[in-house]
Order: sequence, then structure tokens, then C-alpha cells
Amino acid sequence: MAEKKKKDEAVEEAAAENAQTADTQPEAEAGDESAAKKSEAKKSKPETPAVQSESTASDGSGRSKRAEKVGVVFSDKMTKTVVVRVDRTLKHPMYRKYMKKRKKFMAHNEMGASEGDKVRIVETRPLSAKKRWRVVEIIQKAQK
Repeated sequence: MAEKKKKDEAVEEAAAENAQTADTQPEAEAGDESAAKKSEAKKSKPETPAVQSESTASDGSGRSKRAEKVGVVFSDKMTKTVVVRVDRTLKHPMYRKYMKKRKKFMAHNEMGASEGDKVRIVETRPLSAKKRWRVVEIIQKAQK
């Protein structure tokens, strides 16, 4: 019985303290809807810090930056598809001699690039069995 009285007294003291703090805090007026909306927003969803990893784009879209390569159109014999040859040089790990490496990529061609043009290609979703790139810019037209 004594324990129940102590608990009741503690509950009453806490209620009294809450009433005092409520009196000291400025209340929003009935016409002030923005303060009410802010308090509701705080209650409804907690704020979480926006964390961006290194792989995500800085524009805040959440996507990672797509790979870009610059190469020369090697073949344009297919409809809406070109073969782009990308040349790169790298140093041999043991002999320290510079080597040329070449790789060919099939790219979707909406820009109208023709053989010999220098183009920029960007990685995209698979468009066919071998086509995973698309032409985004013709940097330099071929001299004919």
C-alpha cells in the first residue's frame, strides 16, 4: 500500500513538472499553421543525415557515375550500331615499357556517327546481346 502511494506521488510530481514546462514554452497561435506543420513533421518522420558514398553522383540522384570512353568508330555497317575502338596505353609492370591496348565496343548510334569519327561513348543497360554502350557525342568528324 505504501509503495502504491509513493508511485502515485511520483506520477503527480512528473505531471506537475510537465505542466510548468508547458506554461514556460511559447505556444503556437491558432492562426500560425506553419509552426503546427513543423511540429507534426518532426513527429511523423525522424531526420536522418544524408550520407553519400564515393560511388554515388554528387547531384544527389543516388546513381553512380556511368563509365565514359573516347574512341574511334571502327565500323558503321550495322543499322543504329557502331563498333568503337578504344586505344589506351599502359606501362608493363615488370619491364616498364609502354604498351598499346585496344578494345572494341559495340555502341548504339542515334547521333549518326560514321567510320573514322572520334566519339564519346557511355555505359548503359544491355540493349542487345553484345551492345552495352551508346554514343553520346561526336567529338571530331572524320576527314574525307
